[in-house]
Amino acid sequence: MKVPNAVTTGLAGGLATGLLAGVLACALSGCGIAPTDVIDAGEPAAGVKSPGQPAADVQLFFYGPSGLRSATRPAKAPVDPQNAIELLMDGPNHAERQRGLSSVLPKFPGRLLATTGRGTVHLTLPMNAKLLDSASLNQLVCTAANARVPGNKPPGEVTVTVTGQGVRVGPMVCGGNNAFPVVQPSPDAAAH
Repeated sequence: MKVPNAVTTGLAGGLATGLLAGVLACALSGCGIAPTDVIDAGEPAAGVKSPGQPAADVQLFFYGPSGLRSATRPAKAPVDPQNAIELLMDGPNHAERQRGLSSVLPKFPGRLLATTGRGTVHLTLPMNAKLLDSASLNQLVCTAANARVPGNKPPGEVTVTVTGQGVRVGPMVCGGNNAFPVVQPSPDAAAH
């Protein structure tokens, strides 16, 4: 019977331990992946919504390098058009600005008022509604249409009318990322 030599056993065990330590060190260090600092990536995550509960997020529309873009913010409860417009008027938050989003809305000389009906929103401006450019109308119409409007219509079917100082614009709908006038069939087409 051969008795193992303590020197050779210790050497083999040491090599195995060293090799295992090297593999673990490489795996734990990321094998060449350099560590980074904390990266600011936006607002913190919100809590998990209860199963079966509708999402209460609010969609606001701002402009980015490639046009009108929606920005979704968490909300504790569904947001109506009045509250959505008020959030829109505050402009993009830090995370949205980091994404390159901005607002083109003018500074209004007073408060905007949003009233709703079944599938409709009426925005009353404290100025002549015809003075709004199309980019501002896009922001207002799409934000209002994507809020909680009575009638449970999809945002693309919610009609938004904008008035101010006796001037009316609309009704309009938000189609994708732009506001479009509602096209009414001509009386001649309905007769045929």
